Amino acid sequence: MHIDSNDVFWMVQVKHDAVEVDFDSGRARLRVRGLKVFDDHDIANSLTLGLGLPAMGSPFPPIAPVFPVRATVSFDVEWNGIVAMEQIDNTLQGFKGSFLSTGATIKWSAEEDGFQFESEAPDPNRNLISVLGREKNGVFFK
Repeated sequence: MHIDSNDVFWMVQVKHDAVEVDFDSGRARLRVRGLKVFDDHDIANSLTLGLGLPAMGSPFPPIAPVFPVRATVSFDVEWNGIVAMEQIDNTLQGFKGSFLSTGATIKWSAEEDGFQFESEAPDPNRNLISVLGREKNGVFFK
């Protein structure tokens, strides 16, 4: 979740063929392999560019500074099966959309110098909530 030089975080461009969507059937897939990222260790170091946070009193201990390191991640997220549907039309705030609650699974791996992680096998029964949506807002609201 590294903040890039353009002050954008939590977003990364992926290849066009990494995404497949069939909204009407409630199916989608995001498959990314070997994406180069920074490992900032935690959100505090990500948002402070590695400076950590001082103690803010109990129960908030200090967060030590950790310099970001290069890492590579791969993930495969699948949404499948419509559980519920919702239409939202908020003309006052210029927002509308169609949203599908679905099942979903994810398989994740990460690697950096001296460390490697791979998630357990995807299990649809471990999913709490997943949503696919189509929305219009701002200049696209009309």
